[in-house]
Amino acid sequence: MTNTSHSATKVAFITGANRGLGFATAHDLGHQGITVILGVRDVKKGQDAVKELQAHGIDAEAVEFDASKPATFSAIRDHIANKYGKLDILVNNAGVFIEDMGGNNTITVSQQILKDTFNINFFSVIELTQTLLPLLEKAPSGRIVNLSSILGSLGLHSDPDSPIAGSKNLAYNASKAALNVFTIHLADALRGTKIKVNSAHPGWVKTDMGGEQAPMDINDGIKTSVQLATLNDNGPNGRFLHMGEALPW
Repeated sequence: MTNTSHSATKVAFITGANRGLGFATAHDLGHQGITVILGVRDVKKGQDAVKELQAHGIDAEAVEFDASKPATFSAIRDHIANKYGKLDILVNNAGVFIEDMGGNNTITVSQQILKDTFNINFFSVIELTQTLLPLLEKAPSGRIVNLSSILGSLGLHSDPDSPIAGSKNLAYNASKAALNVFTIHLADALRGTKIKVNSAHPGWVKTDMGGEQAPMDINDGIKTSVQLATLNDNGPNGRFLHMGEALPW
């Protein structure tokens, strides 16, 4: 039986949310009065993150999410359906970068790295989104945010003078380019509905993935995701954005 006490409150599901950009996104959305569900691989760490959010007055919970285990996707769908009856916001934040940063590894990158990267950054995002889409369709105005990267821009990579020209990590970059294609295609498939789908480039952010040398802190890195998660009905759709500015596909 659906718990209707949350029916008037927006509900967001954020993958990879017990730390880094995912946790900070949950914190910001929660401060806006949105109920946040943290998708986490380690439930204990997720519960610790929830306690921290609740200490700030945020309505939060953690559920097991493993991008490599699709069985967790259907369990999440059933949990959200039974407890909330709908999903307003899906932030596909979880991702991996398992190559050495920088350079061009196109000739040497292994098939295993390619497959592992695409499985998490691309295939699992599509499967999770398809699984949760019926719940997003029940929301007054569904929002899907795909965490992409400027490193997925074909336009910039094809320009030898662009700022990312020297970072041709094939597995990661190709997975984010593919994710951008998914954004374009899904936005078109949902044209005429109240669901908006966009790709977000957070920037190079100080996280476990970004490293300490990154120029942006987390509070700035989440701004694009939060903006796209809370768009009004006149907001952009099927776009690739950073801080409100369009990036070349």
